[in-house]
Amino acid sequence: MFGLDVVKNELEVKRMINRVSVDAAFFKKLSPMENLLYAGRLYGLRADDSHRKGLEILEQLGISKKVALAPMEHMSRGMQQKVAIARALLTSPVLLLLDEPTTGLDPRSKKDVQQMVLRLREEHDATVVLTTHDMEEADRMCDRIAVLDHGRIMALDTPDHLKQAGGSLEDVFMRLTHEEEGEEEAA
Repeated sequence: MFGLDVVKNELEVKRMINRVSVDAAFFKKLSPMENLLYAGRLYGLRADDSHRKGLEILEQLGISKKVALAPMEHMSRGMQQKVAIARALLTSPVLLLLDEPTTGLDPRSKKDVQQMVLRLREEHDATVVLTTHDMEEADRMCDRIAVLDHGRIMALDTPDHLKQAGGSLEDVFMRLTHEEEGEEEAA
């Protein structure tokens, strides 16, 4: 992966990939900073580097130093999701996998997270794979979009090209997946 042998260069490859899922897992009795320090250690980062960079990222996401040192168990789901994003960005990954990263965030926090991800893409030339049901988010953040229906790729193109047939990305999604309002997905 990335031209490296994943067995011989396991730690180096690990540092190049990170993820954020909709259900982030933490040690909730610990603070955001303690969780970041723990994650940094797993990735082979020095504690002082993790601390410095962690505080910078948390601040950019609107989490003050005071909050960064308080237990996570008292934080809202949105704040916890920001910490999950900070944890993923801590390693400056080359490949960042995001599974519904802004679910549960208020509009300001959602925008902060999106800007951080876009900045990571630009500054570190990172590849970001985003799964989302938010078509506006996909349009704003993605260079290419794959529309999936029951595990099959129905379309793969730029947002602008997908919208050329008329309408929004949501309209495109509805046309390609044949889902109508009120129709439930089969389990």
